[in-house]
Amino acid sequence: MSQVHTLVATLKQELKARGLTYADVAQGLALSESSVKRQFAESRFTLSRLEQVCELIGLDISDLVQKMEAGRKRISTLTEAQEKEIAGDPKMLLAAICVLNGWLFDEIIATYSVSEHEGIQLMARLDRLGVIELLPLNRYRLIVASDFRWLPGGPIQQFFQREVQPDFLKSRFQGAGEKLLFRNGMLSRGANAEMARRMERLIADFNELHVEDAALPLEERFGTSLLVAMRPWEFGFFNELRREPGEKRF
Repeated sequence: MSQVHTLVATLKQELKARGLTYADVAQGLALSESSVKRQFAESRFTLSRLEQVCELIGLDISDLVQKMEAGRKRISTLTEAQEKEIAGDPKMLLAAICVLNGWLFDEIIATYSVSEHEGIQLMARLDRLGVIELLPLNRYRLIVASDFRWLPGGPIQQFFQREVQPDFLKSRFQGAGEKLLFRNGMLSRGANAEMARRMERLIADFNELHVEDAALPLEERFGTSLLVAMRPWEFGFFNELRREPGEKRF
C-alpha cells in the first residue's frame, strides 16, 4: 500500500472514531457526498483539501502522519513461503539484504549487476512482501520491525547454513576487522541460560551500532557478519573414548 493510500486509510479511521460520515464531511466542506466518497475511494486529495478535512476533525496534518506511523503494522518475520521466494532468487536475496542494511536504490544498481528495470521489479516484490514501502523516484521506506529476524530453521537460515556459513568460516580471522574466539568449558543449565541471554544482548548491541551507522555514507560502512553460537557439545573423538557409550544429554 502506498504512503498516500495509508494516510487516507488513517484519515478514514479517524472519521469513524469520531462518529463522522462522508455526509458530515461533505456538509462541512460544502461538497456533494458523492464527490467526497470519490475522493476517499481514489485517495485523491490536494494538500489544501486534506488540511480542510483534518481541521474538520480537529487534527493537524502532522498529527495524522504521526497516527499513520503509529498504526503501521510492522512485521518481525516473514512466512516460510515468503522466505522461499527470497531464498530462491539470488538477486531477490541481494536486494533484501541491501535494503535491510540501508542501501539506496541507486547504490544497489551502481554496485551490482542489476539493471534499473530489474531493481524496480525487485523493490516492488519487497514492497508486496511488506519489507519496504515504495516511494516516488525509486526511494523506499523500510517498514519491518526493529527486531525483524529470519525464521529459525527457515529457508533463509537453511540457505545461509548451506551456502554462506562455510564461506564465512573459510578464514584464519587474522585480517583487519576480523576476530574469532572459541572457548570450551563446563556450564550448568542455569549458566547456559544466562550465557544465552548475554548472547542476545550482544546481538542487540550489534543492531544498535548498525542503526547508529546507517546515516554514514556507503563508502564508510562495510558489510559485517557476526556469528554467535553455543551448544552443549563434545568433540566426537572424545565421545568415542567414553567408557559408557552415548553422548551425555543436556
